[in-house]
Amino acid sequence: MSTSGAPTNYTFDDLSIGDSASLTRAIKNEDIAQVSLLFCESNPTYLGLPGTLTIRSMLGGALVSSILGTRLPGPGTVYVGQSLRFLRQIAAGDVLTTTVTVREKHPETESIILDCICVDGADSTVMTGVAEVLAPIEKFSGCVNQLNDLRSPRGDKYDQLIARCRGIEPAATAVVYPCSEASLAAAVEAANAGIILPILVGPVAKITALANQSNIDLSNCERVDAPDARSAAQTAVALVKSGKAKLLMKGSLHTDELLAAVVNKEHGLRTERRISHCFVMDIPHYEKPLIITDAAINIYPTLEDKIDIIRNAVDLAHAFGLKKPRVAVLSAVETVNPKITSTLDAAALSKMADRGQISDAIVDGPLALDNAMNEEAANVKGISSPVAGRADILVVPDLEAGNLVYKYMSVVTSADGAGVVLGAQVPVILTSRADSIRTRLASSAVAVLYVHATQSNGRTRGEK
Repeated sequence: MSTSGAPTNYTFDDLSIGDSASLTRAIKNEDIAQVSLLFCESNPTYLGLPGTLTIRSMLGGALVSSILGTRLPGPGTVYVGQSLRFLRQIAAGDVLTTTVTVREKHPETESIILDCICVDGADSTVMTGVAEVLAPIEKFSGCVNQLNDLRSPRGDKYDQLIARCRGIEPAATAVVYPCSEASLAAAVEAANAGIILPILVGPVAKITALANQSNIDLSNCERVDAPDARSAAQTAVALVKSGKAKLLMKGSLHTDELLAAVVNKEHGLRTERRISHCFVMDIPHYEKPLIITDAAINIYPTLEDKIDIIRNAVDLAHAFGLKKPRVAVLSAVETVNPKITSTLDAAALSKMADRGQISDAIVDGPLALDNAMNEEAANVKGISSPVAGRADILVVPDLEAGNLVYKYMSVVTSADGAGVVLGAQVPVILTSRADSIRTRLASSAVAVLYVHATQSNGRTRGEK
């Protein structure tokens, strides 16, 4: 039985033995904190050490309840009872997939018995149990939408990206100089979620000592010795060129040190394209992931540079499943003004897309930020555009503007930004020590999805 599409429900007669539904959720510190506060949970056995929140109680039960009330049987379900067995603690950073399956139907009471199981990213069982519900007595749809205002405005956009990695083989990833707790933890978190297979490249003794000090388990991580950051970057690039690694992940070295090895003309990973950076944003109240490019690498990109910047971002959007992403080329105004170079670039890029020089995307500009993201703002200004108000990708005029847009969204709207560099032979995952676990996982997930998409369609990465 499919449980995708518009919110709906399933009555007793709709259901059959074996019907099931699943929910994948990346657990965050704030989830555990909220559950702990709700139940006044202060038991140190469950909350763990400071900074490493864990919990084992009704958070698992809440995941089951969420499926039963929203997916199977869905809205109108009456929860009668449950019996759950918790096999290990749930920790922030866990990517949990909870599944309920119809085991019994009792016509005399119209009750349903469902088996429940929750597994982590490594397919280890976290929780098992049985739930009993009364199925809805009538069909209806739409009530879930009415409840949206009661939920956090941040959606499950990153959770969906992370969930898409389930069933995809984890990508061997050269993690370059992970000599800080944050960078080492980011690699291990992505490995525990089943997204990457880390190859830690750097001074092995230092990395091992850091892991022991920070209580980070490296048992599933290969280690390759390199004495310093520069040699670690060069070694990691060599691992990619040999085919041993499919991705690069930045550790605690400076971004310039890593990219210098990537773009080295003789030994690097250059392609015909210019490299560029994409922030994949999860913005509260914006219905889908939004790509901002380039806010980190190209300072004053030329028109030719922007062509590659768009192509890189479009390829990334294709990896998310968007067949024809909407690209908004930003400027300060919505009309072409010869005195504002970014408006001339935007007009040229739009016409190039119309003529097929930039393919598999809808490109329009110049557009200001408000009418690129808000359809009402575009309507007020009389802008008729297939992109206005529905942008999937924002192409900024230069790095300064992009940085301001990104930081405004991060600080004012509490948006998250997963980062990846494209245009080289393989993506480069960029994480920050300030990133949440959820954002770190999303950064790894988008890179893995990109690699999987480009390998699946047989296209060479970075081709024009």
